[in-house]
Amino acid sequence: MHNIKYIFQYFGIIFLFFLYRLLGLKFSSILSSYIFLLLGKFFRSKNLIKKNLKRALPNSSDSELKTIIKNMWFNYGKILSEYMYIKNFREDPNYSNKIIIDNQNILEKIKLEEKPVIFVSGHFNNFELMAMIIEKSGVNLATVYRPLNNKFLNPIMENIRKKYICKNQIKKGISGTRQLLQCFKKKTSIALMIDQRVSEGLRCKFFNEDAYTTTIPAQFVKKFNTEIVPLYIERLKDGGFKLKIHNPITFNRDESIESITLHLNKIIEDMILKNPEQWIWTHNRWK
Repeated sequence: MHNIKYIFQYFGIIFLFFLYRLLGLKFSSILSSYIFLLLGKFFRSKNLIKKNLKRALPNSSDSELKTIIKNMWFNYGKILSEYMYIKNFREDPNYSNKIIIDNQNILEKIKLEEKPVIFVSGHFNNFELMAMIIEKSGVNLATVYRPLNNKFLNPIMENIRKKYICKNQIKKGISGTRQLLQCFKKKTSIALMIDQRVSEGLRCKFFNEDAYTTTIPAQFVKKFNTEIVPLYIERLKDGGFKLKIHNPITFNRDESIESITLHLNKIIEDMILKNPEQWIWTHNRWK
């Protein structure tokens, strides 16, 4: 049954990719936004989304939440259409110039010092562009990704990621963690999302409720005394993006795994609150 569903998804996405390429980025982005607004409710639970929003934004009115949800689906649609133009964002100045980089000097320093760091962020609008910018800047990088459930679509997405986003793609999981250690010892920085639930994580406060959170950044701090560099990417009203590279955080190695993880969760919370509609609320984060 799953295979049948995945096959339909595969041909649907292939058709959309072909259509988006014909339409160009501007028009495909608009079309894709409305497709996701219309169809999103059939793929993700409206109740789960509202429940998640109520956890994080308890004082928001129903009309405010409705606006956030609408804009979230618009954002989802734009991200999908932009996958067809990832190559352009990497290689074409007409596209890459749409990305404003705040604190590029931090990346330059990391590159020159050849001292690996851990980049952390969450699934904010087109999150794929963050790893692409880091690698384009000349920083040796490996990024962690979760393979798609759809086994027909996953090879396509893996190819896009390895070819245009970051060549060193490491699958999420125990074996992936071992690969991360090997990469780091070879002076390769690591980029990972820390905003989603992980089964092997630590129950840590996230918007004042316990949520399983990855402890990989904290473990690297304890083992290597590495710096943590938070990243945030924001979609701008003119269709461009702004990538903010935060100042590196140096933790005390005596600090606990729990304390470091909680600190990073608070950073992600602040990023989410800045633009709630630019975060993905469809995941069961607090399960």
